Amino acid sequence: MSARVIEVDEFDLVVFGASGDLAHRKLLPALYHRFADGQMPEAARVICSARRDYSTDEYRNWAEEALNEHVSDVEADKLARFLKLLVYVKVDLGSGDGWNDLKAVLDDRPDVIRAFYLSVGPDLFGTICKGIGATGLVTEKSRVVIEKPIGKDGASAKALNETVGKVFEEHQIFRIDHYLGKETVQNLMALRFANALFEPLWNAAHIDHVQITVAEALGVGNRVGYYDTAGALRDMVQNHMLQLLCLVAMEAPESMNADSVRDEKLKVLKALSPITSGNYDKLTVRGQYRAGASAGGAVEGYLDELGEESQTETFVALKAEIANWRWAGVPFYLRTGKRLAQRVSEIVVQFRPIPHSIFDDEAGDISANRLIIRLQPDEGVQMKVMIKDPGPGGMRLRQVPLDMSFAEAFKVRNPDAYERLIMDVIRGNQTLFMRRDEVDAAWAWIDPVLEAWSNSKDTPKSYTAGTWGPSASIALVERDGRTWSEEG
Repeated sequence: MSARVIEVDEFDLVVFGASGDLAHRKLLPALYHRFADGQMPEAARVICSARRDYSTDEYRNWAEEALNEHVSDVEADKLARFLKLLVYVKVDLGSGDGWNDLKAVLDDRPDVIRAFYLSVGPDLFGTICKGIGATGLVTEKSRVVIEKPIGKDGASAKALNETVGKVFEEHQIFRIDHYLGKETVQNLMALRFANALFEPLWNAAHIDHVQITVAEALGVGNRVGYYDTAGALRDMVQNHMLQLLCLVAMEAPESMNADSVRDEKLKVLKALSPITSGNYDKLTVRGQYRAGASAGGAVEGYLDELGEESQTETFVALKAEIANWRWAGVPFYLRTGKRLAQRVSEIVVQFRPIPHSIFDDEAGDISANRLIIRLQPDEGVQMKVMIKDPGPGGMRLRQVPLDMSFAEAFKVRNPDAYERLIMDVIRGNQTLFMRRDEVDAAWAWIDPVLEAWSNSKDTPKSYTAGTWGPSASIALVERDGRTWSEEG
């Protein structure tokens, strides 16, 4: 079975930070796959820019090494053709040298779609956008892609958005969140709005609670410098996890039009009940990993890796509530962290128990239905249902999974999220990208949590690397009579 591929229009994609880690691991492999699958036209150009003194041939050699390292099924003929699309232009953001060289390359094709991908730290977003504007590179068909983090708080996010907004119109700005490009996240929309089965039950009358877990077995590694200025709440909850919450909780949009979807997500963000200094201790847990065992070996604690004292959280658990008719009384439990027991990202929708059992005690306990949407490591959807245990001897019930792995069901390679998102940028489809008011609303909910933590004398609770986090996070759920899902 082959996936349906629709070729995009001819384009120029300018990647700033093209010699960095993101380009090496994600962007170049994503572009190669789209080219190999016939979605990128031969006339497309990927104009790679960084401050290194590469020639185009030298950059192509670097890109070839990256693709051989990160792509398992490289085809020699397609690789050679793809590398010909790459053009290298040095731009030194410090001195400003190279902007005219970039302009000369782009001026060859002023009428094609032109996308700028800022694969750099957010402190350079303003510098690059000002350079793009001052050099006259913005056309009606231009788009700009910015990576997270979008600010460290509401005020800095607003300032950053204003800087970018002075050069690009809102419809040209693509704030990328790779979680929204995952196949399973797309299937969450399909499950809810393309099936009569779920949507009538998708409310407080039938759903007991929702859990969203994004767990990493790895530590912060070489990101420790950045991470210590961010922490788990800024790094994962403010963007990825709140976006997932919105997709679970939002009302049906009028259509799949970008603004229709984002209007409904915005309503969810605005309906989140505040977490402040008056209730943060009952609704949040922050933790920090200490030395332990992970991946079969001993690992250092966060402070050992950092080399100094820090109150930065490497784990956070939250109980969020949505103050509207659909979700009144249904808690959304969120947790994320580094050095946890395993790498897993999933959304668990726990339905309410049946109101009355017709079966006698010999049938056994009846567990409530549970929908599990797995984002990683293997994407798929699982529904836990009760059935009769096969065989004679009466009615004995047990819970079994109805399981669909996308890799097994469709027998095709599961595209990386960046493949879908980059192609959506070229198409001009903003459905999977955050609008400015979404960013503002997310920070409006997160800022009081950060302030409450900052003003308190509490310190992050320690947890041993290789476990599921501090015991307080278990208490957060269990005092409500519930339990974290840890099926993996």
